[in-house]
Amino acid sequence: MSAHLSRRLRKGATSGAVVAAAVAALAASQAPEMIPPPTDNAGGDRAIGAGDTASPAGDGSATGNSPYYTELPPLNTPNKPGAPGVPPANVPVITGPAQAGIPASVLAAYQRAEQSIRSTNPGCNLPWQLLAGIGKVESGQARGGRVNADGTTLSPILGPVLNGVGFANISDTDGGAYDGDSTHDRAVGPMQFIPSTWATWGQDANSDGKKDPNNIYDAAQAAGLYLCDNDRNLALKADLDRAILSYNRSTEYLNTVTSWFEYYRRGTHQVPDGTGVLPVDRSDGRNRNNLPGVTVPFTPAPTTPAPSPSGTGKPKPDPTKPGQPDPTKPPTTPAKPPVTPPKKPTVPPVVPPAVKVARLTAVATGPLTAPTESTFAKGPTVAALDAAGAPITGVVVRFEITGTTDARFSGGGTTANVTTGSAGLAAAPTLRAGEKTGSFTVKATVVGRGIDAVRFTATVTERQADALTRVGGDPLTATTGTTFAQSVQLKATLKGALAPGVLVKAVIADAEGATASTDGPTFKDGTRTLTLKADANGLVSLPDILAGDKAGAYVLLLTAPGDATTTIKLTVEAPTASPSPSPTPTTEPTPSGTSSPEASASPSA
Repeated sequence: MSAHLSRRLRKGATSGAVVAAAVAALAASQAPEMIPPPTDNAGGDRAIGAGDTASPAGDGSATGNSPYYTELPPLNTPNKPGAPGVPPANVPVITGPAQAGIPASVLAAYQRAEQSIRSTNPGCNLPWQLLAGIGKVESGQARGGRVNADGTTLSPILGPVLNGVGFANISDTDGGAYDGDSTHDRAVGPMQFIPSTWATWGQDANSDGKKDPNNIYDAAQAAGLYLCDNDRNLALKADLDRAILSYNRSTEYLNTVTSWFEYYRRGTHQVPDGTGVLPVDRSDGRNRNNLPGVTVPFTPAPTTPAPSPSGTGKPKPDPTKPGQPDPTKPPTTPAKPPVTPPKKPTVPPVVPPAVKVARLTAVATGPLTAPTESTFAKGPTVAALDAAGAPITGVVVRFEITGTTDARFSGGGTTANVTTGSAGLAAAPTLRAGEKTGSFTVKATVVGRGIDAVRFTATVTERQADALTRVGGDPLTATTGTTFAQSVQLKATLKGALAPGVLVKAVIADAEGATASTDGPTFKDGTRTLTLKADANGLVSLPDILAGDKAGAYVLLLTAPGDATTTIKLTVEAPTASPSPSPTPTTEPTPSGTSSPEASASPSA
């Protein structure tokens, strides 16, 4: 930028006095090199230094940080000598009043936008010269005022494809409706809105039933509303800087727009549509013919040479030929009728609903609680209100679930956009708790409006039961080394109703049920403690229980959240010993013909 100024100074400064005058005018005009970057950026906008690059997605700027024209205005003012900020008449200045001319329709659009917005938002203090400064660096005042009678450009004005190659990377948001590109976005129209921003801020300022970014009336009105957003007061330097940076996040852009703004404030004049001076140098190093590194200078219109004094041999008119022009007098050119811009009907601006919102207010809903895997009976609800407390219809409110939770809105998402109804209310979609217990936050914000969010705390609790009852079954008895043949099934209820989903803890304890057993029965996986979930009918079925190797009495202790408790006795018996069989007496065999001594004995005679 300083090199560009140097070239201009070298062209016009032919003496030390001229250079001194030019430097003085530069300081008076607040050219970019003389403007420090803003130090207060508390409004949410982020300044980018002259050597910085824009954010990859062009977030937060109306233009997507597209290239802009950087040619500065001439260093003099178009005002009459003696006006504030004008060098004295005897001081040489660099001339160029054509730069101060603004095409008639374009000027009318800027002035009408200022009048309209001042009537609805006087606290913004929008000056039309700011719109003119932005229009100059964005499109050269609609390509020098090449617009039709309705203010629409004779051909679309499109910025480069925002595909991330040297520019921001913004995927298509309008299906190519405005920029003809269904893959990426492009800045559109004399004020260079990207389609996604136009969708929020677009206006129908000329009452033709369309919101057209290529119409200077519509675009100027939208740009004015955009600059006034976030309750900015453009009479304050800090707010003015934030507004310009919100349009294109570059300190060089801020300096260039401010230079033109100050230049136009010192004076301007109307020129016919299509005759405005086009800018030359763009911020991406290309000229208006899209040629890199080539400057196309402005060529002034030729002037009529002064007539020669009489007596220099010029022929005199022949009195015998009526109507013959007198060559001793300069030709006269009939005066052109003044160009009057088309009158447009005065209509109030269509202010986006989000711009009207002064605050979001939580609507009392009571505690937001629900058991795991169930639906919250109530959900977050907010009201969008203006500064007077009146409800605003058509505001898009974004609800977002934050925190460590698996709760979700109906449909499975963690975010949802809801539009306020006639009462200004927006209710979040139905909330459903997951399996995780604990608290989380639902945040509500206005889309496209930087105001404080409303936060709701929601809590997921454990499911509860106040009774656990065994369903049928015989006493639990088994022999060591075997498996209990009887099954164990429980029914969980809460206040007499089934309690599906409740978690039941089962522990095999000693005979007194005081502590978990260290020997004896176990579940089939070898553990003595497990947790089971009741099914949709509130039923809990325990797995098989192994008796173990130690006979004795044990207890199956069952509990659930909500003070539900029950115990079941487990008996392990040793196997019964079988009685030994009695021995059977046997008789020795006797040899044939021989009798046993006992058999042959006889009493003596």
